[in-house]
Amino acid sequence: MRKVPRWALVLLAVGIGAVILKVAVFRDAGLEVKVARVEAGPVEEIVTNTRAGTVKAHRRAKLSPQIAGVITALPHRKGSRVAPGDLLLQIEDSVPRASLELAEGQVRTAEARTREACLAADLAEKELARGQALSRSGILSPQALDALQSARDRAAATCQALRAALEEARSQVRLARAQLALTQLRAPFAGIVAECSGEVGEWITPAPTGIPIPAVLDLFDPATLYVSAPIDEVDSQRVRAGMPVRIAVDSHPGLKLAGRLDRVAPYVLDVQEQNRTVEIEASPLDPWSAGGFLPGTSSDVEVILARKDGVLRVPTSAIAEGGKVLVLAGGRLAERTVQTGLRNWQFTEVRSGLAPGEQVVTTRESAEVRAGARAHAQAEDRAREGP
Repeated sequence: MRKVPRWALVLLAVGIGAVILKVAVFRDAGLEVKVARVEAGPVEEIVTNTRAGTVKAHRRAKLSPQIAGVITALPHRKGSRVAPGDLLLQIEDSVPRASLELAEGQVRTAEARTREACLAADLAEKELARGQALSRSGILSPQALDALQSARDRAAATCQALRAALEEARSQVRLARAQLALTQLRAPFAGIVAECSGEVGEWITPAPTGIPIPAVLDLFDPATLYVSAPIDEVDSQRVRAGMPVRIAVDSHPGLKLAGRLDRVAPYVLDVQEQNRTVEIEASPLDPWSAGGFLPGTSSDVEVILARKDGVLRVPTSAIAEGGKVLVLAGGRLAERTVQTGLRNWQFTEVRSGLAPGEQVVTTRESAEVRAGARAHAQAEDRAREGP
């Protein structure tokens, strides 16, 4: 039988000792738990919408021309910013333009005829005045004076009739101009073109009464954007107009805008089984900070009911029923009862029961995580919390 070398026995003993030491160390370290330090910071009490809200615009118009025709120009397309009065759409206008020119020509003719007739009326008035002077001198007979008076009356009536005809002709010009204006669709306010469904050369027809037809253009004012969102009926009595809010839009992840609560509906918005909601409306404090937002996109609103800065706080997940928390100290878990204040889904204010810097367990993934158990913080928690 060969003799085992001394060095081999030494290595075996060292290996066995290392294994025993490792087992002892990890056994003594106990459970691995997630922890967070008790620290000072802001805590808010908030109310959020129960379902996704919607970005809307107070000033939004779906525009279509009032008459049928062929589109000859679309100066502004989807995404264009326009000023009040800018031309958005032009319909072929040769016929109404010709009607306007004809009406303007008729006005010129009526003006000429009116001047001629009224000059004749003035002359007849002067002839009558001379005849009356001659009649008083006995030179002009009564029959001749009557003829002069009749001629004056006919001339005056003709002048008045042609003046009325002139006004009618001028009204025809105004009508022709109004009809010509209907061939142009102009921006009623400054805004952004959200949609343009027509194309140059396309024939468009106004919607008949009672039959909706999609609008050609959709224009909205980005300075009037707001969010409409539903909140639970239980929270409706806790919120009021003027409260600060934070607005988040899904199309801009990570961005939250400061805003205010503008309106709380005085009625139930929706009823789904046992879920009843009330509509709220919120708008950003800086209207132009919502640049790039589009009406119709989904959004969320956080209504800030109250806020405290510089108070002790812990993650809300660390607090169990009855205000119980597990504190990691000296390698063991100890249960404490804390008095809490403001809270939200992320943080809860701690009024008493904990001291700054203490570590509390944030998750209880098994029944072994209980008071008295030996434990140690996860490596990532220790690195984040520091010494």
